[in-house]
Amino acid sequence: MKVILEKVTSPEEERAHIRVVEVSEEIRSAVDLLENNCRSIAVSRADEERNPGESYMLGTNLIYYTESIDKRTYVYTKEACYETKYRLYELEELLSAGFLRVSKSMVVNIRKIRSVKSELNGRMTAELLNGEKIMISRSYVKDLKRKLGV
Repeated sequence: MKVILEKVTSPEEERAHIRVVEVSEEIRSAVDLLENNCRSIAVSRADEERNPGESYMLGTNLIYYTESIDKRTYVYTKEACYETKYRLYELEELLSAGFLRVSKSMVVNIRKIRSVKSELNGRMTAELLNGEKIMISRSYVKDLKRKLGV
């Protein structure tokens, strides 16, 4: 895709003109980003002792990964863990094209991946920007490599 950046003299002149063959999820995400209209999902603190019943709207750009454990879905950010009422498959549909399923129980934000490393058994290990390491199942490695361009 060709990108043209032109400097203008006033805020009134600022605009983005996007010409596409098809409006894909990537294009929708770019438009959301340009409009500062980041998507968000409803979550609550995983440790309910702090503020029981309190819900938050969490921007999807802050999510490192989501995980399903014992029929509960957790959302992980750089520093915190939240619980959400969404099922993992629902989150996978809601989240933008920057997210990818990497196992039956996990969806990861590929923009938060620092590095990936192949393992002997066909799986991969991904290190996230916060230093956390996650395992990518064999059946999802091909999709991850394609998405990352590796």
